[in-house]
Amino acid sequence: MQRTEAGQPIIKFNHCQKPIYSFSVPRCCPLCQRDMGARKLGEAPVSIANPFTNGHREKEYDGRSDLHVGITNTNGAVYNYTVRGVQRDEAGWEQSVSIPLLQPGMFGLMDQWDKYLEDFSCAGAWLPHRYEEDQHNCYSYALTFINYVLAVEGQEPLDKDQFTEMFVVPRTRKASKYITLHRAIEERGFYVPDCPDPETSPPPGSGSAEH
Repeated sequence: MQRTEAGQPIIKFNHCQKPIYSFSVPRCCPLCQRDMGARKLGEAPVSIANPFTNGHREKEYDGRSDLHVGITNTNGAVYNYTVRGVQRDEAGWEQSVSIPLLQPGMFGLMDQWDKYLEDFSCAGAWLPHRYEEDQHNCYSYALTFINYVLAVEGQEPLDKDQFTEMFVVPRTRKASKYITLHRAIEERGFYVPDCPDPETSPPPGSGSAEH
């Protein structure tokens, strides 16, 4: 998913029997213009979780766009394959969609993760001249590494479609809805969904936020 600036937190509160989303809780309701007044504990504003994370603080896989992905080591460096070969970025992935790869029962891999990643990245397959934008790219690098780790663990490999459906689609769909909601609030100052309380339902008529 393309990197986006969505730094302002989104707040959800209820008034006029409707959920309202905004960047802060206003003194007056944007719908009826009445004073918000004191609220019961169950009506207290809540913060909507931002799906974007700092990729350098994650321990596994992170995506910055739908055409660029990478694997993070335990020190926060993001390994990613480009036309210049394998890059080890210390910065530039501060707003990423993070996808956890280590499933329950696999956390013992953390001790060997950095060695596996470095050894894998030094293979001839990932030299700069081998890069092909459509067939041998950053996604190939990430998926091949994942299958390398699965093989070490004696597990079946994933094909591209399986990996996309299991890991990528759920996270990117959530991020897309969050971006759409964020943009709607930027345009009007608040957003009220038509349907009852879909936590990050996109505004009617809005297209996908992915590019």
